Amino acid sequence: MWKTVLDKMLGKLIVTGRLNVAWPDGTRDEYGPGDGLEAEVRLTQDSIVRELGQKPVLALGEGYMDGRIDVPPDRLYDFLALLIRNQQAGEMPRWFDAVQALRGWTRGIEQRNNPLRSQKNVQHHYDISEDLYRLFLDEDMQYSCAYFTRPDMTLEEAQQAKKDHIARKLRIEPGMSVLDIGCGWGGMALTLARDHGARVTGVTLSENQLATAQARARESGLEDRVEFQLRDYRNVDRHFDRIVSVGMLEHVGAPQFDTYFEKVDDILAPEGIALIHTIGHVSQPQATSKWLDKYIFPGGYIPSLSEVSASIEKTGLWAADVEVLRGHYAPTLNHWRRRFEAALPQVRRMYDETFVRMWRFYLAACEASFEETFQGVFHLQLSHQQYAVPVTRDYLYRTDSSARMLHAAQ
Repeated sequence: MWKTVLDKMLGKLIVTGRLNVAWPDGTRDEYGPGDGLEAEVRLTQDSIVRELGQKPVLALGEGYMDGRIDVPPDRLYDFLALLIRNQQAGEMPRWFDAVQALRGWTRGIEQRNNPLRSQKNVQHHYDISEDLYRLFLDEDMQYSCAYFTRPDMTLEEAQQAKKDHIARKLRIEPGMSVLDIGCGWGGMALTLARDHGARVTGVTLSENQLATAQARARESGLEDRVEFQLRDYRNVDRHFDRIVSVGMLEHVGAPQFDTYFEKVDDILAPEGIALIHTIGHVSQPQATSKWLDKYIFPGGYIPSLSEVSASIEKTGLWAADVEVLRGHYAPTLNHWRRRFEAALPQVRRMYDETFVRMWRFYLAACEASFEETFQGVFHLQLSHQQYAVPVTRDYLYRTDSSARMLHAAQ
């Protein structure tokens, strides 16, 4: 029965490229016209056929993790990209669309991220061994989208370019106070203190990240200019000249968007500037993948531009500039994925094969999603005053020397 159900689903879904399926009973079928991407998958047990027919998104990830879905590691990206591309163009069952809509309506329950739940969610992902992240991130441990001003950039160069781009948008002057919401391992805060003379307070809910960030501040001799705290952003109670938040809004959850932007409004100085860097849907709101929510980012949610705009509109903040970074996160994830695969001997000494397959699936699925769907990165530049930020973007692309001359003239 379930083979018939899944066969019909794939027949309607695959409208571009070709998917070759080897079934548990040894038979094989082909789906799609054969143009474009081509992938092959082997289903090893009847149970995964049933689960794919019942809950395709969750079963796809779980089946790959436990080996019931067999795809060669070097072809996993093609397999996932083919499925995602066809999900955008093909026809999913009506019940699947209904379930997705229901999950969208009930997200207020799924993402009820109070301070305690928020800390548990963050610790689920970030308080695993830091040694794992060091294997595939850049030297500064930037775990967010890089900025490729040239396609041939190394990961280190592109992450530095990201930090430089954000710093220019913040227009920091020496001595300014900066709050880094969701400071990670401290790279952005340390950069703003070291290279721009800021006095930075970083807040995080991850104990591991806090310890590393504090150690890095000591090692860099920046303890007098950078302070890291284990604190929920909702409990910050002082004003800052600048606020930066990179890759943290995705952990807030849709029900807390109003609270988040109200807090930014409340603690940003009257002449201040905030820069919020977040993954976002350039489309209607989408339900979070059940697999990602269960295994990778519990309580996470990627907002659409309409959702964050609605929350910003309720504050006293200008949306001084909104930039959509397209085509930057897929290359970032490709760097991470290739580094992860190159480091498999070390990873396998730390984790079992189920974890390896989970992490491989996560990186490949995210890369394919950024390449195949309406998903990018938003830079939300916020201010209380209309002219806190220049009225054109010219200032972002001047050379260092011309920028210094302009600053001196002012």
